[in-house]
Amino acid sequence: MIVSWNTTNACNMYCDHCYRDAGCRAEEELNTAEARTLLEQITKAGFKIMIFSGGEPLMRPDIVELVAYAKELGLRPVFGTNGSLLTEDLAAKLKKAGAMGMGISLDSMDRKKQDDFRRYDGAWNQAVQGMRNCKAVGLPFQVHTTVMDWNAHELETLTDFAVREGAVAHHFFFLVPTGRAVSIEEESLRAEAYEEVLTRIMKKQQTVDIELKPTCAPQFMRIAKQMGVNTRFSRGCLAGTAYCIISPKGQVQPCAYLNLPLGDVRDTPFDEIWRSNPVLQELRTLAYKGGCGSCGYKKACGGCRARAAFYENGDYMAEEPWCLYHGRKGVSC
Repeated sequence: MIVSWNTTNACNMYCDHCYRDAGCRAEEELNTAEARTLLEQITKAGFKIMIFSGGEPLMRPDIVELVAYAKELGLRPVFGTNGSLLTEDLAAKLKKAGAMGMGISLDSMDRKKQDDFRRYDGAWNQAVQGMRNCKAVGLPFQVHTTVMDWNAHELETLTDFAVREGAVAHHFFFLVPTGRAVSIEEESLRAEAYEEVLTRIMKKQQTVDIELKPTCAPQFMRIAKQMGVNTRFSRGCLAGTAYCIISPKGQVQPCAYLNLPLGDVRDTPFDEIWRSNPVLQELRTLAYKGGCGSCGYKKACGGCRARAAFYENGDYMAEEPWCLYHGRKGVSC
C-alpha cells in the first residue's frame, strides 16, 4: 500500500497544473513531532511505501530527520520533487537517512516549455542536474511527466532520455482538473487520444528495460493485458483501496486529485480514518456506476475516481469519462 504526504505547501515553483495550489507555506502545517506521530500511525495502518511530496518537500527543514524516522519504522521512503533543490550533498544525506528513490518532474525536452509550464526559469536544467546528483551518490531516481495535449508527442523521447540519464522508471501522470489544473482542463487528453497514448506507452515498455507506469490513467491495465505486456501492477486506480494522501495540515483524502476531506489526523488517528471512513469503505466496494460498473476489467482498472468526480458533479463512483471501452463484458480480471 502507498501513502503520500504533502509535507508542506511551500514551493519554489508555481506550476500550472498543481493540484495543491502550492506556493507559500500554509499556516498550521504538521510540525516535526506531529509528523513523527503520523508516520507511526501510517505504519500501524499497514502501509509500506511512504511518498514525501508537496509543495516541494525539500523545502521542509526537517525532511532528512523524517526520512530517517520513516526508515526506522520500516517504511520505504520515496519522493515526488521538482528536483531543483536536490544538490549532491542533500542527495547523499537523503540516501544515508534511508530514502529509496526520488521522483523528479520533467515534462518536456524543450527547456522553454518546461520552464514556462513550471513558471520557473531554469526548471529543466535544475531537474536534470538533480537527476545527475542522485546518480552521483547512488540514490535511485525516476522521471515523472505530466501528460497533456501539448507534450503527448514527446513521451517516447522523454523515456529515451530517462534511460540515458540512468533513471529506474518513467511514470506518466495524466492531467486531472484539480487545484490550478482546473484552469488548463482543455489541455487534458480526451478518450481517443487517451487510448492512443496509453497504447504507445505500453508499446514503448516492450522496448526498454526501465519501468513505464501511467498514473491517473487506470485503463493502462486493460491495454497491457490486451497487448500481452507484463507489469508488476495488479490494479489501475488505487484511490481509497491501497492509496490515499495527507495534506500539509493533516487532512486525509482518497487521492491527490479527489479533493474530498475524510478526516484530520490531529483529531483522529490516521489508521482509524483509513480503517473506518465511510467514503473509503464505499470506494472499496467497487460498486461503480455506468460502464465502469459493468466492465469486465473493473477489478484491474477501476476507472479514475477523481476524473469521474470532476465530470459528474462530485460522484466519485460514476463512470470514468475518457474511456473507449465502457461496459464491455467477456473478460474477468
